[in-house]
Amino acid sequence: MAPVVIGPATEDDLPGIVEILNYTVANSHATFATRPTDVEERRGWFEQFSSTGPYRLVVARRGSLVLGYACSQRYRDHEAFRETVEVSVALDVSCRGQGVGSLLYRTLFEYLADEPVHVVLAGIAMPNDASVALHRKFGFTEVGMFREYAVKNSQYISSLWMQRLSPTAD
Repeated sequence: MAPVVIGPATEDDLPGIVEILNYTVANSHATFATRPTDVEERRGWFEQFSSTGPYRLVVARRGSLVLGYACSQRYRDHEAFRETVEVSVALDVSCRGQGVGSLLYRTLFEYLADEPVHVVLAGIAMPNDASVALHRKFGFTEVGMFREYAVKNSQYISSLWMQRLSPTAD
């Protein structure tokens, strides 16, 4: 079996990313999206990322197959949040629980280490013990819960918010 390779996403990865996203949309509340998307529709989302700076997108590949992705995005469009990013990770169902999420986050956080990022945030739709454990593994701590603030498939969804301060923060 080919090894898992982690690296910056390219436009060629977009169909695999969309496939993972669409599976999650249909089978989970981990994303609040309620309908499938397509490559063209996700192109604008993809274009926010760069090979430098605080907004990155990395993928895990085995050969040409996209196994998962992790990204850091703008938290809010306000100058006061210029050193804050929100991160997320998504995996193909076939490779969950195999360490791919950890490989993705390790690479993403290595990229962010030299960027002007002071705090990293993650919002996790609950329940999701695996995601909470992954974020704790990378030094995230709980900051609060938004209770029943979203609705998907006629169910209220709560989200746990976690944060990680930059390792260089005092």
